[in-house]
Amino acid sequence: MPTKQLMDFLDQKNIKYVVINHSSAYTASEIAASAHIKGQELAKTVMVKIDGKMNMVVLPAKYRINFDLLKKHTGSDAIELADEDEFTALFPDCLTGAMPPFGNIYGMKTFLDKTLTYDEEIAFNAGNHSQLIRLGFKDFLELVKPDISNFAAA
Repeated sequence: MPTKQLMDFLDQKNIKYVVINHSSAYTASEIAASAHIKGQELAKTVMVKIDGKMNMVVLPAKYRINFDLLKKHTGSDAIELADEDEFTALFPDCLTGAMPPFGNIYGMKTFLDKTLTYDEEIAFNAGNHSQLIRLGFKDFLELVKPDISNFAAA
């Protein structure tokens, strides 16, 4: 089941969304294939520490973070991937690696790669490894208010 915190948040805001069930998958490419979604349309959440502070980075599943571009955008001196043991407790209702891209409901900033803005919908992990949520991209922007920039690399 998708996280209660996320479902309550979407329901309180009267957001229309679809829950997509798929067989258990852990990597972005496995999830996209299992759910029959193009890798470009599936958003993945990556946890990074920017100057020591935990942040959420959201980009297309088939891409990776270009740390130089993200550093330039944030004006930061130090950006590094967070270890699972550093962020797991921040998402008590999620399985590790399946966090939805809603940093705002978990008390952190969300950075979004601009390539995701080209689609009308966004799909992402629902807090577990067997479900996705798909909703309108405009709704996502309004709810999350992410910091948008180019920082993804193929």
